[in-house]
Amino acid sequence: MIDLIDIEKVYQTGKKSSFIALRGINLKVDKGEIFGVIGRSGAGKSTLLRSVNLLERPTGGTVIVGGDKLMALGEKQLQEKRKRIGMIFQHFNLLTTVTVRDNIAFPLRIAKISTNQMKARVDELLELVGLTEYQHHYPKQLSGGQKQRVGIARALANDPEVLLCDEATSALDPQTTEGILTLLREINRKMGITILLITHEMGVIRSVCDRVAVMDHGQIVESGTVLDVFLHPKNKITREFVSEVSDTFGSEAVGAYQVKGQMVRIHFRGDQTYEPVLYETVRRTNATFAILQGTVSKMKDVPYGQLIVELRGSDAEVNRIVEELGEQGLEVSRL
Repeated sequence: MIDLIDIEKVYQTGKKSSFIALRGINLKVDKGEIFGVIGRSGAGKSTLLRSVNLLERPTGGTVIVGGDKLMALGEKQLQEKRKRIGMIFQHFNLLTTVTVRDNIAFPLRIAKISTNQMKARVDELLELVGLTEYQHHYPKQLSGGQKQRVGIARALANDPEVLLCDEATSALDPQTTEGILTLLREINRKMGITILLITHEMGVIRSVCDRVAVMDHGQIVESGTVLDVFLHPKNKITREFVSEVSDTFGSEAVGAYQVKGQMVRIHFRGDQTYEPVLYETVRRTNATFAILQGTVSKMKDVPYGQLIVELRGSDAEVNRIVEELGEQGLEVSRL
């Protein structure tokens, strides 16, 4: 659905000086997925996002959305294409002097949709975002979360195939953030819209995204499924993001344990997270085990668990347990 190929963005900062905002960006977002881009302030993620609809025109490279090469389109064709690319902003960007209903209807008026069609579409969107009873309120009468719901409804007005989210939750409190993320998951599931979002919060990525790319200094330094990147971060900046989420732990977290047996880390995914796989495997041997540390959580809708376990038994028994757990699809690493 979205292909960014060898994207470069250079800003001229003076007659003989320049700043490279994006360097060699290659990114593919599949139809119907929620893809997250995470990075610190200044990493280039907003520039990348705005390159998708050419609000920031790349200095070099190719932007393809829905099979169309956007940089090859004429101005009129580009405007038509942008109708199919909705965008949500960090600070809502609502029209302050008109009601919720009129804010949502604004892009439909520009598109010259008939009055009856416009009314039906706005009613549908108000119900979707849970703001029917607030439709005649003005933005100043709304909470931050309600304002963002208006922004989401407005972005969906022209029935886009792609939704771009520019730090959509960074101005919101945690409870309101979760409500907005739940709404985005629902929109993705019900409408099949491809969502590309940027954020500096790993919790947002973990909650809604299928895949993630990590940016640093204008480059993508790591990418993959959220579960793989989260559980096996390779880049230093990725490890820093992962460490900010409280229910994760690594080898350094178990250094204080005084054990006689073999310590192992076990990763569970999917339904196995709730099954007694470890118990059933160990009991077929003469070994015993002790759980030293553990956590169960979810990546989007996929449950996962991590355990730090001490296995006590002969080398042969421990090797057998590790091997059998691996054969059942669990990831096991010795510590």
